[in-house]
Amino acid sequence: MIMNNWFECKIRIEKVLEGGATKKVVEPYLVDALNFTEAEARIIEEMKPFCNGNLEVSDIKRARYCEMFTAEEESCDKWFKVKCVFVTLDEKTQSEKRTSQLMLVQASDLRDAVKRFDEGMKGSMIDYEIAAVQETPILDVFPYKTTE
Repeated sequence: MIMNNWFECKIRIEKVLEGGATKKVVEPYLVDALNFTEAEARIIEEMKPFCNGNLEVSDIKRARYCEMFTAEEESCDKWFKVKCVFVTLDEKTQSEKRTSQLMLVQASDLRDAVKRFDEGMKGSMIDYEIAAVQETPILDVFPYKTTE
């Protein structure tokens, strides 16, 4: 199993508004990369075709998502951060152990995100609870692609 190394990259670009005026905006994207340097190079490479002017990477931070549930439907244009708590029983002490993990779900709205998360977790043998679901500002996700 390949472990993803996610980085949230914020880029500053000039957007042309409906009236024809330009405005500088900061947009967050998620990139799978080995390190900060590669994350910066990858986000520039991915976004260059869509930018007609200056493209500046204004911030990069590590994002600790352990799992991602994507959707093919066009209506699923938002990304939701799901805090999942796994509940296991310690055999020796007979006490519950709770472990939190962050997961990312692509969905159309909050209800859809919970539904898609539950569907994605169907095959899981471990008990879990959803502690929180929050819409993220992330506009797109770029998983690592192997060149063959």
